[in-house]
Amino acid sequence: MAMNRQQKRLLQKQGEIDADGTPIRRRPASTPRPAQERTSPVEFLREVRAELRKVAWPTRSETINYSIVVLVTIIVLTALIAGLDWVFSKLILDLFTN
Repeated sequence: MAMNRQQKRLLQKQGEIDADGTPIRRRPASTPRPAQERTSPVEFLREVRAELRKVAWPTRSETINYSIVVLVTIIVLTALIAGLDWVFSKLILDLFTN
């Protein structure tokens, strides 16, 4: 296969060919995984609880502030979209009725 310097450098950077330009043999991607033992539901819940202890939970005031910001944003965007819908519907109706 003929390739220029750019292609050769790119393939070397990706690990597809070596410095001589010969392709690197890789093992097939469809190798079976070794069977892993499943965790029990009790162990799963214990691990979930341990991970949830590590979470930095927001305070009550932070939660209230975030909720207010979200509600105000929803109200503003709803009003904006409703206003644009009304304006465009009036324009289209005026276009076809006149």
